[in-house]
Amino acid sequence: MLLQLEETLNEIGSLKEAVKELGIHFDIDNSRIKIDELQKKMQEPDFWSDINRAQEVTEQEKFIKSRLDRYEQLNTRIEDVEVLTTLSIEEVDLTSAKEILKEVKELQDDVERFRIEILLSGEYDKNNAIISLHVGVGGTDAQDWTEMLLRMYTRWAERKGFKIETIDILPADDAGIKSADLRIIGEFAYGYLKAEKGIHRLVRISPFNANGKRQTSFASIEVLPELTASQDIEIRPEDIRVDSFRSGGAGGQHVNKTESAIRITHIQTGIVVQCQNQRSQHHNKDEAMKMLKSKLVELKERSHKEKIEDLTGELKDMGWGSQIRSYVFQPYTLVKDHRTGVENGNINAVINGEIDEFINEYLKQNTN
Repeated sequence: MLLQLEETLNEIGSLKEAVKELGIHFDIDNSRIKIDELQKKMQEPDFWSDINRAQEVTEQEKFIKSRLDRYEQLNTRIEDVEVLTTLSIEEVDLTSAKEILKEVKELQDDVERFRIEILLSGEYDKNNAIISLHVGVGGTDAQDWTEMLLRMYTRWAERKGFKIETIDILPADDAGIKSADLRIIGEFAYGYLKAEKGIHRLVRISPFNANGKRQTSFASIEVLPELTASQDIEIRPEDIRVDSFRSGGAGGQHVNKTESAIRITHIQTGIVVQCQNQRSQHHNKDEAMKMLKSKLVELKERSHKEKIEDLTGELKDMGWGSQIRSYVFQPYTLVKDHRTGVENGNINAVINGEIDEFINEYLKQNTN
């Protein structure tokens, strides 16, 4: 155990260096100066005269202060466990050994989590996320697979402590779902989930095939940032076409008898969004407009355009051959991310929402 404590001391040294690098990355001194500037703005007499501006400033101050506090807390915890470890070695006192090893493991996890969040420095990374699932090739199996993915992301969000709201869902006639739109509410929801955008492939013995044949199915995942008030964009009425229609699937008599569902087409880009899950046509339209704005902003970022008005052409889905991840149940069990090479043989854990290793590795490899 003494040897293990000596090795742990080296690990603590590595943790100190890792946190120091993180401090350099987000500029500790400049962060403190920025907090002072924002707090001075918050004390101005007319600060709350512009609500949107005031909320933006307070949120920014809260965000920077929270990040700075976490940095300082990590440093304090590392210093404390280093002192305790050094004393234990010098005095050959192993009574605190288990406590030390546990704390160092928790620190390693917390430092890694903090490092990922530091990497999430994009304009929209901190936002809530809108995640859309769509059935692909594979018939009934693909519909079932889309519902399995819906459950996977719901479980993941619950593990993170995020709130989940269903914007729209379209059940299939026999099994599974054809599509679903969710709002995932929580800090960095978009930053994390943007790693999941793409085609997801399932290989298994089909429960819907009487001959027990192996079936390959696909579903697509789209992830968008939900815009904050300060990020909101203007869409001119003449740039869109709004259609109402009767909702399909479950929803009760009201949904079936009234044209409460809304479909909005952005004429310039061909982007189409719809919402039918709310009882009110007005609420459905509001939700659809939020999704449209998010799609336009995401497309603008991807196309490296300066303005929404510069966007033209149809937003096309990725081809079915370009899956980002495969989930194989038979003849062996394996989940493999084709972009990062990360593999996990515990497919049941993954399907139950344990997907952080895939997300984190993607962010490490693709975030500057």
